[in-house]
Amino acid sequence: MTPVTPRVFVSHLSGVPVFDPNGDQVGRVRDLVAMLRVGGRPPRLLGMVVEVVSRRRIFLPMTRVTGVESGQVITTGVVNMRRFEQRPTERLVLGEFLDRRVRLVETDEEVTILDVAIQQLPARRDWEIDKYFVRKGRGGALRRKGETLTVEWSAVKGFSLEEHGQGAESLVATFERLRPADVANALHHLTPKRRAEVAAALDDDRLADVLEELPEDDQVEIIGKLQEERAADVLEAMDPDDAADLLSELPEEDKERLLTLMRPGDAADVRRLMSYEERTAGGLMTTEPVILRPDATVADALARVRQSDLSPALAAQVYVCRSPDETPTGKYLGTVHFQRLLRDPPFTLVSSLLDSDLVPLPPDTPLSVVTSYLAAYNLVSVPVVDESGSLLGAVTVDDVLDHLLPDDWRETDFQGREGVLRDR
Repeated sequence: MTPVTPRVFVSHLSGVPVFDPNGDQVGRVRDLVAMLRVGGRPPRLLGMVVEVVSRRRIFLPMTRVTGVESGQVITTGVVNMRRFEQRPTERLVLGEFLDRRVRLVETDEEVTILDVAIQQLPARRDWEIDKYFVRKGRGGALRRKGETLTVEWSAVKGFSLEEHGQGAESLVATFERLRPADVANALHHLTPKRRAEVAAALDDDRLADVLEELPEDDQVEIIGKLQEERAADVLEAMDPDDAADLLSELPEEDKERLLTLMRPGDAADVRRLMSYEERTAGGLMTTEPVILRPDATVADALARVRQSDLSPALAAQVYVCRSPDETPTGKYLGTVHFQRLLRDPPFTLVSSLLDSDLVPLPPDTPLSVVTSYLAAYNLVSVPVVDESGSLLGAVTVDDVLDHLLPDDWRETDFQGREGVLRDR
């Protein structure tokens, strides 16, 4: 049976405090940001507009909200302080939905929206608009007369993208169900002007995923047309190895300026990757594999690899290291493969399951040797360590393939891709 997740009315969220995991207040909720969608699907909640202490309003993605509880919102603690700027595809729920006059689908009767209910999808972090609380007849929220009722989102007309969506907004909504590689394929075939419009309308995380799948020329073109602060945010959302590859294609002045705008920790990872030769293990690796300490359990490991934002290659194994557990780590102890995690009890320590036969590679290992190593041992990822035995990162098979295939392989229009749009 599908579990029922709690429904929250947005009027109850207005002004509530936002806390980080340590209990420190980040700010207060001032609005919620939604995106209309095509195909009869309910509007998706993208995030919250939070007013911080300096009265600056920032954007908090719903993917970084871990709890919406009575009188408070809990975040992961990772908050981008860039000032919120509404994009063409975004709708402010409190500012644009409430007190708006719309019509009921069944009777065509005019109603006024007094409140909006949101609900988190079961087993996912996505939130959608679920219901509308409306009053029949003319008049806004202050009008006391008229029957009130709660209706499904689909019972109201006036909020579908088919009715309102134009231009880049329609394209972004159409792209929502596509994989990043397919969106990248579609963007590649748009005109530069159209490509820039769509890129500007995508949220940071989605644009980062798409940029990773685009040819280098398109990457440079798109990042060069973004405002510098937003370009830095998108680079932070990219995998560090992909961000390093992109930055290496930019003029030195632009590269340094963007690195300066990035968060220090993210910039340090990218700078470290850029210090290695491109076609070596150090130049290919990601600095964000799944890392656990020796006293972690199988249950801890499974919880980490279950995260939806991990690629299959990175989720296939965990790397066990002594503290610190961020790259470069303490001493690398070994690897535990996903299949082994499934075979042992949840309370088992990962340190007792180490694969001691998997020899890590030094960062100067050439691409040809990395490729042969992955193929010889049927691996999807291999650890990279420095001379002291600290884990620097991991090379995944997808990054190796990127460097083995022809330069124009991303332009291949694979049979079976759906919804790929081209300017005509």
